[in-house]
Amino acid sequence: MSGKTFTCTLQVRWGDSDRLGHVNNTRFVEYLQEGRVQFLNAVLGGSGPRGAAVVRKLTTDFLHPILDDSGPLAIELWITRIGNTSYGVQHVVTDREGTVCARAEALMVAFDLATSTSRTLSEDERRLLTEYLVTASESQE
Repeated sequence: MSGKTFTCTLQVRWGDSDRLGHVNNTRFVEYLQEGRVQFLNAVLGGSGPRGAAVVRKLTTDFLHPILDDSGPLAIELWITRIGNTSYGVQHVVTDREGTVCARAEALMVAFDLATSTSRTLSEDERRLLTEYLVTASESQE
């Protein structure tokens, strides 16, 4: 892979399990968001107008159940594409045994908080995101 990847760890919380004894799919989405927020804070330097973005689309493949004792989970993230106002973020969730539990792609849109509209990515944002840009062929190696 030519671009860097970002990895953070998250614990499976007691309240994340449903009555079937596994983590409900809605909690997967929370894990993805938590990993993405950590990634964007680390890469773009925190919250505020610089780096403000919203999720336009989220596609998730649920591949393996997460149980109470599956943690800590590793959330690995990288950038898949960079456009004028948007960028793609790939997520891979693995359990403590290294089993891939989910893969997801989020389409993020740069957002102007004052006007509630999309905005063009700044050159600084583009430069920082490019460090984590991994092409589709590289991510399948």
